Amino acid sequence: MATEIKMPQLGESVVEGTITKWLKQEGDTIEEDELLVEISTDKVDSEVPSSTAGTLQKILVPEGETVKVGTPIAMVGEAGEAAAEEDGGETEAEEKPAAEAEAEEAPKGQAPAEEAETGEAAVAEAERNQAEAGGTEQAQGDGVQPSGEAEEEAPKTAAKPEGKPSQKPSEAKRPGGKPGDTSKRGIISPLVRRLADEHGVDLDQIDGTGTGGRIRKQDVLKFVESGKGKTQARPAASAEEAPQPEEKPAAEREAAPGRAEPSVTSAGGREELVPWTNIRRRTAEHMVAAHLESARAWNAVEADWTHIVKLRSSVKDAFKQREGFSLTYMPFLARTLCDTLLEMPEVNAAYSEEQQGNIVKHYVNLGIAVALEGGGLIVPVIKGADEKNLVGLARAINDVATRARTKKLSPDDLTGSTFTITNPGPFGSIISVPIIPRGTTAILGFEAIEKRVVVGDDDSIAIRSMGFLSMSWDHRAIDGAEAARFLARLRERIASSDYSAELAQYA
Repeated sequence: MATEIKMPQLGESVVEGTITKWLKQEGDTIEEDELLVEISTDKVDSEVPSSTAGTLQKILVPEGETVKVGTPIAMVGEAGEAAAEEDGGETEAEEKPAAEAEAEEAPKGQAPAEEAETGEAAVAEAERNQAEAGGTEQAQGDGVQPSGEAEEEAPKTAAKPEGKPSQKPSEAKRPGGKPGDTSKRGIISPLVRRLADEHGVDLDQIDGTGTGGRIRKQDVLKFVESGKGKTQARPAASAEEAPQPEEKPAAEREAAPGRAEPSVTSAGGREELVPWTNIRRRTAEHMVAAHLESARAWNAVEADWTHIVKLRSSVKDAFKQREGFSLTYMPFLARTLCDTLLEMPEVNAAYSEEQQGNIVKHYVNLGIAVALEGGGLIVPVIKGADEKNLVGLARAINDVATRARTKKLSPDDLTGSTFTITNPGPFGSIISVPIIPRGTTAILGFEAIEKRVVVGDDDSIAIRSMGFLSMSWDHRAIDGAEAARFLARLRERIASSDYSAELAQYA
């Protein structure tokens, strides 16, 4: 008996997930707890293991589809076991979440017949009017007619009564379904609809390659890459749905600044459209919201890292040999930062309009911004960072950074931060102005440490290891004097703190 693999709940507030990549294909053997699928939610991207061993018999949810938590996404059973008996379950599992999404998007007053015509019917209606939906969507197809039939086919299609499906030669065999099968063409996932809206694509013009002619994310992206997005005319069958606006003269179009439509490719192929990933989309949404919410101000100081550089240099080889990872400067900053935040907790706070005050935290949950391979940024949180010593912070930072890059974070790893460090220094940055995460008062930018010629208090000249610390802070929660005092105290701690006792075991 095959076992259902269901969409897991990756966090308390997560209600749905998007299949971004199947790590196994149908027919592959898989072990229990072996990675099976990559799932993206509004919180985190995760690689999810299989809950059972066997053979991947059927993938029920293709890449790019979004389904509710608990929805079956695959069937795993013994090698050679027939998966045909699960077909009914597959159809139900595949259509139910899509139907719920469609029901939410459909206008409240829309009649069932209208829903079937537009391909946005709820599943119950689609099942009852399957032939009807198939005929209508088939007639609106991809807008391409065989030569010599175009003039004939359009009027015929427009005149056909509902419920009489028409089939074009190009639709005689659809991938993933029976010849001419369009039973699921009207089921559109939120992700597919969102991609279509962004690129100005008419879904009626796209040939779906999913089961039953269902339109998948890949179909939309392929259509966009072909250069048809935003410029393709609607097919003849639907040409009368809305009058086309009168085209303005070329001179008038050129005179209107900022009105040009973005093109997928330019002449000579020197431009390309790179669709957003889920993490890119979420980053954009969060950053804009955070930027608009706070009254950001900014300060920076230059800190003397010479003592810490020498200490790290003396123990880094033994540390790596024993711990298995490199000792960076980040744990040193995290350690001094936690001490300074506990000393000056007004910076470790959250501005609350609802409670008409600042919520001051006398503990530190430290967010560490991590750049992901292939692009993207994520901020895992070290809970109780103020309770850890230097070595404990080094281990915790390495742990969350590794899990972030290997997509093994849970949504809980991304919540609860009271203060954040972003670290552009390894890329050579010397000054940055980061955006303050929502729910916190400040974020610290850790810039590159470089050797510089410095004039001392006694006018002596020396070569020191110096680096800037830049802090964006919310002027609603604190003022410039508090921000400046905080940075000055942090700089003082970096220059004077001695952590040799905490690293004595590696000396």
